[in-house]
Amino acid sequence: MDNLEEDLTCSVCYSLFSDPRVLPCSHTFCKTCLDNLLQVSTNYSIWRPLRLPLKCPNCRSVVELPPAGVDALPTNVSLRAIIEKYQMDSEPRPPSCPEHHRHPLNMYCIQDRQLICGLCLTVGQHHGHPIDDLQAAFIREKRTPSQLLKKLSEERWAQVCELGEQLEQEKARCEGVVRQDRQEVSQFFQTLEVVLARKRQAYLDALDKAEAAVSRVYDPLIHRVKELQEEQLDLVSLGSSVEEENSPLVFLEKVHLFRERVEEFIKTPLPSVTNLSVTPRAADYLQHHWSAVTIGKWGKKKKISCEEKENIKLMKSSNLGLLTVFHDLPGLIF
Repeated sequence: MDNLEEDLTCSVCYSLFSDPRVLPCSHTFCKTCLDNLLQVSTNYSIWRPLRLPLKCPNCRSVVELPPAGVDALPTNVSLRAIIEKYQMDSEPRPPSCPEHHRHPLNMYCIQDRQLICGLCLTVGQHHGHPIDDLQAAFIREKRTPSQLLKKLSEERWAQVCELGEQLEQEKARCEGVVRQDRQEVSQFFQTLEVVLARKRQAYLDALDKAEAAVSRVYDPLIHRVKELQEEQLDLVSLGSSVEEENSPLVFLEKVHLFRERVEEFIKTPLPSVTNLSVTPRAADYLQHHWSAVTIGKWGKKKKISCEEKENIKLMKSSNLGLLTVFHDLPGLIF
């Protein structure tokens, strides 16, 4: 390529021929260069007035030009066509290897995802690594972001959204049960508001603990699902930005990182839905355990009888939990 460029270079201006014209001695020069030379040669007065003298820069022979000057010289059409094709086909030279001086970085290392030279592959740190042409690798991976985005935007997204809805529904159901029990407790103790104020508060505290237990079970799961949703949205945005990357080298690096993140995200297990059963229900508990409570005549201290002590436990299995409220609520003495 260097020898060809030298052959296509004008010996006067040392640039590629521009509008090449052929002298009668068969040497070719740029039209502009010949115009400049002709101006210098006008001091030749011994020549016929209808002819313009010019000394060829290559062979040093003096040739006669027609009265029209350089414009009348024939154009080197073949040379002009070669120059035009050379300019169209020529591409920027690849950068040189920083480790091996003057060796072009003309190969793409698939393993390390970077451009390397021949010595890097044969005797350097990339010895034995699989290689490919950069443009071929770019074309091969061009559709990868859209394929990865397709994985993210279909079944996985539907599973995550469905799981989030199930968890929200389960939490709302359990919270609704707790709220309903809170109302039952409040209504039951309205008739004994003064006498049973402390007992009522104790039951409400137990329900608060039950509600807190529900939150402890579901809040981490819901929070995790929202994190998965946000992560998938981030990956969708990242994939779109990767598709718009035009630099092959930067694109391939981003595709690799994007593929790793997508594969890691897909492998992430989804949390399972825990179904809690709130028991005993307040209405049933009050009906069975407090129906035998009696209050003696005013002024006589009598102990309100309860059948047994209550316990609070949170028993968990894979997808089933038992939430027991009303733990060791003390009796009242008048």
